[in-house]
Amino acid sequence: MKEVEYIRSLFVKEDEVQRSIEQGLAERGMPQISVPPEVGQTLYLLAKIVGAKKILEIGALGGYSSIWLAKALPADGKLISLELKQEHADFALENVQKAGLGDKAEFRVGDAKELLESLKVEGEKFDFFFIDADKPNYVYYLEKAIELAQPGAIITLDNLLFGGRVLDPSDDNPAPNALRKVNQMLANDPRLESILLTIGDGVGLARVK
Repeated sequence: MKEVEYIRSLFVKEDEVQRSIEQGLAERGMPQISVPPEVGQTLYLLAKIVGAKKILEIGALGGYSSIWLAKALPADGKLISLELKQEHADFALENVQKAGLGDKAEFRVGDAKELLESLKVEGEKFDFFFIDADKPNYVYYLEKAIELAQPGAIITLDNLLFGGRVLDPSDDNPAPNALRKVNQMLANDPRLESILLTIGDGVGLARVK
């Protein structure tokens, strides 16, 4: 779309490392499903606006969104990113370090449900979240984010339109079903103030009351 290209050319400020990640994923046979550049810029700006100091990311892949988030942190800020696969976490860490942000990021490898429980036991709290992982577990991830949130924290979620499939109630597959549920939760949960942004593949934005 010409509008998207216009926005990217005018507003998105990728660094050299971020521009290299797509090719790096292809060379390693990893899925090329990083967030679009304009979504990355939006995440960066949102985290900057709210003054985020501790960010939790669920789903790192090659570290593209991790770099956007880490860039938004102050000198004493911290990003914890949860990633299922070791090879993805290793590549993400490599890219974050190349971007000069290695001291701000920590990658934890394993099942996100178990890692989230560990964070809860550790007493961790966060003021910004980005959820971009397996779609059938989005409702669970959103609930855990609320539990781990500081008052006023921002929660962002990617792929909430899922290529338009959430609009088709006859599409009864696990992913669109789960995303419809999470969209309803964002819209109606009394603990949240939310909106669904029509950028990329649909970005949910919520503030925890």
